[in-house]
Amino acid sequence: MSQDTPRPKRGLKRPIEVVRAELLKDADTKRIAKAVGMELEAYVELVLQYAQDKDKEPVLEVVEDEELRANGFNPPSAEDVAKFIIQGAKGELGVNQEFEKSEFETSKGPKGPALTATPTGEIPKVDPSLADQVKKGRN
Repeated sequence: MSQDTPRPKRGLKRPIEVVRAELLKDADTKRIAKAVGMELEAYVELVLQYAQDKDKEPVLEVVEDEELRANGFNPPSAEDVAKFIIQGAKGELGVNQEFEKSEFETSKGPKGPALTATPTGEIPKVDPSLADQVKKGRN
């Protein structure tokens, strides 16, 4: 197969009109459009462009600080960015309140294997086949 042959697009499995209507009604979509400073309809069309072609890469534009200021944005200083990274590394940033309200991490299913003793002090039983695999990995 030649490299010049275009790959088929990987995109939506449902009609675009249905997806568009769902996005226009969705409260999260409205919130995101407002947060990024776009009209809802324009934001939905942009989302649909990427949804129709999963291989499409987003455009990243790098501009000078002066241009950002001229367009109403106040870019952080190098010192502010350094402080932010250090706070993140120290775990001092905390969790966004909107994320807390979303209950995204709340699981209703099993939580997986315990990695520590239970509250009663009992050590969870080890699956012998897993223990054998770990021992084989050390050889």
